[in-house]
Amino acid sequence: KKKRKKRMATGGMIRVSNSGIEEKKIIIENNCGEKLVGLLQETGSKQIVILCHGFRDSKKYSMMVDLALALEKQGLTSFRFDFSGNGESEGLFQFSNYYKEVNDLKAVVQHFTAVNRVTTAILGHSKGGTVVLLYASLYHDIHTVVNVSSRYNMDSGLEDRLGKNYMERTKKDGFIDIKSKKGKVLYRVTEESLMEWMNINMHEACLKVDQNCRVLTVHGSIDEVIPIEDALEFAKIIPNHELRIIEGANHGYSNCRGELTSVVLDFIKVNMHRV
Repeated sequence: KKKRKKRMATGGMIRVSNSGIEEKKIIIENNCGEKLVGLLQETGSKQIVILCHGFRDSKKYSMMVDLALALEKQGLTSFRFDFSGNGESEGLFQFSNYYKEVNDLKAVVQHFTAVNRVTTAILGHSKGGTVVLLYASLYHDIHTVVNVSSRYNMDSGLEDRLGKNYMERTKKDGFIDIKSKKGKVLYRVTEESLMEWMNINMHEACLKVDQNCRVLTVHGSIDEVIPIEDALEFAKIIPNHELRIIEGANHGYSNCRGELTSVVLDFIKVNMHRV
């Protein structure tokens, strides 16, 4: 283990995954002292693309793996990691935690800057897409951002996820436990985390994205989790923006993964000079 500027980063052994990708495990410490675990898909390029997973997901989500493989074929190094409280990373899972995940991403960017790598793009899917947009609204050090199927209207979808009268129930008991069909508690939604979620204003955040930052929003035409209207709102307010709607794609792009990776790679390659 080696310490560097108060942030810990350790390299694990290189292994080959089931997909045939060579992966090197890297551990980076966030500003809470928690270890974030990620996989570096090394091609030898100085430039690197950071991939961010969605809600209750991980670096091993098939979309992240597919994007890493596609980037590798183009000679681009990628790093996909687990946000704190998810996957192999330390910390407690929280329902909202958006700004903590922004700080996780900042720790990752700073780590690679410290080892003389250039983060050429950040990409996030679903909740991860919201995180990369919030990052771009706060920090102006990344000039290519890819937002895949994230949420603009933070109020929408809460009733489907939490049930009816979720606000009253949360205020009464202080929390709501979200359970599986078999009654197992999947995660707890506290009043504090619910209010954090609802207080995020994506309109205001997107107006703060630097005009020199090129943003791509990709959304599926039949997204069953986040409505396509959210993507249209991003297109209205982000200063330097491109919108791509993939016909027939659902939230996970399960039947359109090839088209998704093609759109993303084309955008990243065109904008690599913006570093």
